[in-house]
Amino acid sequence: MENQMFESKEERTFQYQDTLPPLPVPPLEESLMKYLDAVKPFLNEEELQRSTEIVKTFGQGIGKQLHQKLLERAKVRRNWLEEWWLISGYLDVRMPSMLNVNFGGPAPYLEHYWPAKEGTQLERSAIAVFHMLQFWNLLRKECLAVHKAGSVPLDMDQFRMLYSTCKIPGVTRDSLVSYFKTEAEGPCPSHLVVLCRGRAFVFEAMYEHHILTPPELCRQLTYIKERCNNEPEGPGVSALTAEERTRWAKAREYLISLDPKNLTILEQIQNCLFLISMDDTSPHATPEDYSQICLSALTGNPTIRWGDKSYNCLSFSNGTFGSNCDHSPYDAMVLVSMCYYTDQSIKFMEGKWKGSTAVRDLPLPEELVFVLDQRVLNDIEQSKQQYYKQASDIQIASYAFTAFGKSLIKKKKFHPDIFVQLALQLAYYRFHGRPGCCYETATTRRFYHGRTETMRPCTVEAVEWCRAMLDPAASNVKRQQLMMKSFAKHHKLMTECQNGRGFDRHLLGLLLIAKQEGLPVPELYSDPAFTKSGGGGNFVLSTSLVGYTTVLGAVLPMVHNGYGFFYCIRDDSSVHFSVILPKP
Repeated sequence: MENQMFESKEERTFQYQDTLPPLPVPPLEESLMKYLDAVKPFLNEEELQRSTEIVKTFGQGIGKQLHQKLLERAKVRRNWLEEWWLISGYLDVRMPSMLNVNFGGPAPYLEHYWPAKEGTQLERSAIAVFHMLQFWNLLRKECLAVHKAGSVPLDMDQFRMLYSTCKIPGVTRDSLVSYFKTEAEGPCPSHLVVLCRGRAFVFEAMYEHHILTPPELCRQLTYIKERCNNEPEGPGVSALTAEERTRWAKAREYLISLDPKNLTILEQIQNCLFLISMDDTSPHATPEDYSQICLSALTGNPTIRWGDKSYNCLSFSNGTFGSNCDHSPYDAMVLVSMCYYTDQSIKFMEGKWKGSTAVRDLPLPEELVFVLDQRVLNDIEQSKQQYYKQASDIQIASYAFTAFGKSLIKKKKFHPDIFVQLALQLAYYRFHGRPGCCYETATTRRFYHGRTETMRPCTVEAVEWCRAMLDPAASNVKRQQLMMKSFAKHHKLMTECQNGRGFDRHLLGLLLIAKQEGLPVPELYSDPAFTKSGGGGNFVLSTSLVGYTTVLGAVLPMVHNGYGFFYCIRDDSSVHFSVILPKP
């Protein structure tokens, strides 16, 4: 396959890591002015005046002291936010990860050569897994092309976390472990774990220094499937990963105390390349469209996925696929890259394996059998009950808008992402009769170990445009003028966020400094305006452009009365989106 868009022979994947600039700390006054501008759509004049005074007092007093301490931290760390973000955003979170933190979505393979069809699960799984292993090999050899913004290289560190990475539950704080190494760094794990009907199996993905071929992978998966079909279902220990984090941590400690063998099995799961989830019995086993697959990916059978793994490849009985991933080690663009590589590889091969059909004399997969007692079985049952209760409250619609796509939007000289974001603001305002505080992901990968910043699309300009669009007396000329102002404001804010000049992560850093120093929480963070505008993770619209490929994914909303809105914008006259919200 011609992999020019994925493979590079001139540059090595991680070669720019040592030269990337440190994450900057924005000027305090600038961040506070941006914050005040962001809260305006949600406040009346009296509330705005009060918030303005609170911000002024903060900026001249405790905020200035906290900012100085943050600058001192940034002097000795190339990314002052990295550790804090991982801990506060993920590892300290106690609610169940599988539904509340993990992201996932449908694989696009059904669009060309792999529509839903019973009897194809094993063959297709083998081909898909083969291409996923090829992507792993690109990373091992450091041949994956460096992502760039124009000619500026972006941080690639998150790609190290895609394979052989797992979150470990802790009683008060989780931890993250990764066993991946490049070839230059040394050997790393190369086994796969397969979960099927509540049971777990392991086998090597390499044999005599070569990745198993699709016929060989199919042979291993067939062996597992036949055993599971002819023997009783297993206990589904993986459902424990869907539990509240402290309860899961205590259940894990007890599981290890029962028998040393259990720790060995846990470690094999933790360091495996990724999980293959074979789903053929649950109500989610035969999804046929993007809405059903997305729902299955995010809320499907917890006994056949390991919620703490960096990647679960979900294989459904009708030959469709999905993904479910722990969000803590990386952001969606990592998975999008791998899934798009797999999609394009399958497309290039016309959905078939055209190489040798010979199968070497491979060792058969080994079953991983935990030593359990009634207490663990009770824990598993409790975990499943709380999981299914929450999962039943979730509804997902995943559709394609096909009137036009990226090409036409750009032809009209609009930025495609801003176009979709403004349409979303208008839709929310029209439906609810008020502005919707909104989070959009902005990448900070221009900087060392950069991840994300919050871009807030619900601007004063966007709200004025929404009102004009809903005002019958407003002329189209006026509407167009306000729309262009909204576009310009959004573009300005997004550019600033990508260049390390956003304000949300800055305010988070100041708050964490205060907590670290044992100081009272400053009034700015208890002001109702902070929460009303989305601060502290209270955005009613949680949104992200997943990219300009065929791959789509989603995460649950940040708040119970909110929406998750995720979309990919294609050249081929379409915008694909997933909307997630609680049932009424």
